[in-house]
Amino acid sequence: MQGTVDGFTYGLVTPLVAYLMACLGGALGLRCTTRSMLVSQSWRPGWLALGSAAIGSGIWTMHFVAMMGFTVEETPIRYDKPMTFGSLAVAIVMVGIGIFIVGYKGARGAALFTGGTITGLGMASMHYLGMAGMRLNGRLEYNTFTVAVSVVIAMGAATAALWAAGQVRGLMWSVGASLVMGLAVSGMHYTGMAALSVHLHGTDAPSAGDSPAALLAPMMVGPLAFLFLAGVVVLFDPLIVMGKPASAPGEDKPGVPAHTAVPHQARRPQLRTRRSQEYRGSRAPQNH
Repeated sequence: MQGTVDGFTYGLVTPLVAYLMACLGGALGLRCTTRSMLVSQSWRPGWLALGSAAIGSGIWTMHFVAMMGFTVEETPIRYDKPMTFGSLAVAIVMVGIGIFIVGYKGARGAALFTGGTITGLGMASMHYLGMAGMRLNGRLEYNTFTVAVSVVIAMGAATAALWAAGQVRGLMWSVGASLVMGLAVSGMHYTGMAALSVHLHGTDAPSAGDSPAALLAPMMVGPLAFLFLAGVVVLFDPLIVMGKPASAPGEDKPGVPAHTAVPHQARRPQLRTRRSQEYRGSRAPQNH
């Protein structure tokens, strides 16, 4: 029996809130990534880790806010808590791998492609692992082509966002990139949901697990509290807003071109010495 799936039970409320959560996590994560390119090697891992956790928490919260509006009319939906929160860990770790690659190798060439691919796969893995945590009286099936499209969207969005973070520009640059990233992450989510169909088992036995309402409280208290703290860090760091380097421009940082100083001063004394020697030599015969 085919289940009747509704992904917009509350209308546009859940998609809009989910989009804002994706934008918030993306904006904080991208600014932290940009900040890591403007500091010394000792501070860089901390900023990259903060950015990874912000983006991972943002897309995870976006997913489950959107899932609050997902229902199957013929059966209640429950969630397996370990697998649900495991998807958060997968998102943070895989996004972190991609961000660390770009943070240390620069947002260009093979490093950007590799980092964007891993980050996008982390977003898609979080989505489908979170879907695997659903418990209902039926079986989930996916259209392979539509799933592939959703993964490509995630990879493209991640690559574009990391490229924008690597440009080391002002706050508005990252805000614009986060809006695009939030739109792409939401597009990835709803494209993946469009690939879903539910085949019911024909039984009224209740599913094991927690209801969406039971997951809402820890979801709001945990990742949202972290995003709030990350936002405080961003707002109280003037360099992260202005995008100005915190150290000498000659230091090797990815995304920041190194300027080598030309030793002009070293050549002029030599020319003066050589001219003075010629001048003295020309006047020596006249003195005798």
